[in-house]
Amino acid sequence: MGMERQETKVATTAAAAFNLAESGYGDRPDLDDDGREKRTGTLVTASAHIITAVIGSGVLSLAWAIAQLGWVIGPAVLVAFSVITWFCSSLLADCYRSPDPVHGKRNYTYGQAVRANLGVAKYRLCSVAQYVNLVGVTIGYTITTAISMGAIKRSNCFHRNGHDAACVASDTTNMIIFAGIQILLSQLPNFHKIWWLSIVAAVMSLAYSTIGLGLSIAKIAGGAHPEATLTGVTVGVDVSASEKIWRTFQSLGDIAFAYSYSNVLIEIQDTLRSSPAENEVMKKASFIGVSTTTTFYMLCGVLGYAAFGNRAPGNFLTGFGFYEPFWLVDVGNVCIVVHLVGAYQVFCQPIYQFAEAWARSRWPDSAFVNGERVLRLPLGAGDFPVSALRLVWRTAYVVLTAVAAMAFPFFNDFLGLIGAVSFWPLTVYFPVQMYMSQAKVRRFSPTWTWMNVLSLACLVVSLLAAAGSIQGLIKSVAHYKPFSVSS
Repeated sequence: MGMERQETKVATTAAAAFNLAESGYGDRPDLDDDGREKRTGTLVTASAHIITAVIGSGVLSLAWAIAQLGWVIGPAVLVAFSVITWFCSSLLADCYRSPDPVHGKRNYTYGQAVRANLGVAKYRLCSVAQYVNLVGVTIGYTITTAISMGAIKRSNCFHRNGHDAACVASDTTNMIIFAGIQILLSQLPNFHKIWWLSIVAAVMSLAYSTIGLGLSIAKIAGGAHPEATLTGVTVGVDVSASEKIWRTFQSLGDIAFAYSYSNVLIEIQDTLRSSPAENEVMKKASFIGVSTTTTFYMLCGVLGYAAFGNRAPGNFLTGFGFYEPFWLVDVGNVCIVVHLVGAYQVFCQPIYQFAEAWARSRWPDSAFVNGERVLRLPLGAGDFPVSALRLVWRTAYVVLTAVAAMAFPFFNDFLGLIGAVSFWPLTVYFPVQMYMSQAKVRRFSPTWTWMNVLSLACLVVSLLAAAGSIQGLIKSVAHYKPFSVSS
């Protein structure tokens, strides 16, 4: 086995060198071996990309998740998810190039890596999982933004009228406003035109996470001593026995959602320069990124639980565990809104591009599909390309996700469901299968056995988390009041 692998590596290296020489790219210092512009990414930039990709709205529910699990199991589950995420990310890093992880052909996206290593059938399954995840995230972001917008209004109302005042806000109105903003942003042809939104979104996510952490520390320092136990919420006091079980399952989905970044790992790796080897740099970056994020998550989750105890809200910036300083709560929620305005575009652009590419290939002569006009904006603002297909299709998509969010405006339950549905296939199953295919791991060998046991165990966790989240959605729908804010 070792000799065969070494021979394959030598052959692949020789082929890569030959292709490089034949293409003429080797004589171009400004181009990489695939003819694309020279990549300049480093360990530092890759680590930063991972941290900003992971830290997001998932951090808002961690105090609630720890409250369901308790002081012992809660932190242990956080660490377990981080170790699994790091390990599977390391496997995925070896699949950026194939068939050899160092000298093989580059795969520019997660889907391309699956196709190169596992074939067309698995690629189609992967595509379904990816697009379901992307659609779910855009719906979840619509819900989260609406709740944060409502929290700003309620925070000011509580400040003026007292903490016992009947302050309410309409989720539906806020979702319509958010959808209107997204319809306008969605008319831009591609994500390269709004690259700055990604930078702003990353800064905002770090800002509101830090604000929530600071408010938790202030609440603890102020003498707050809520009930917090080794096993979390207490049966017969806080919840019933069945509710304890369902909430435990749902909390697994919330934690899984907080660690979902596998979708973009290959794209991050594609920014790295080719020397030293991209897979080795990416493995180090994954370790730095995941360990840094886990430390931050542990602080937010554990200190949030210490501040609120078993009554921790589902979203610790909108559930009004904090009332003062009201302006800082407002700033935190403004940061959430700004972050998710940009993050929505990050997740919906791949859906737009996929559907539009399919339409162009299906109707190549259609003026509606392929036609584009350029509008000259006033005050020297530049040109703005307008497409009938983009206008109709992207507007329809935003409206549909907004309608779905209006039907299920429940932050915790929906985030838990997204995390449960995407964790096993995208974070665990495909990376494990790609690695075993590339490394030619023999069936029923020790490595094959324990990797499949890991995959099966994570599938069970995902199914339990999905069941808990679906039960939570059903219960939330039954008790939903349209003009209250769901946290």
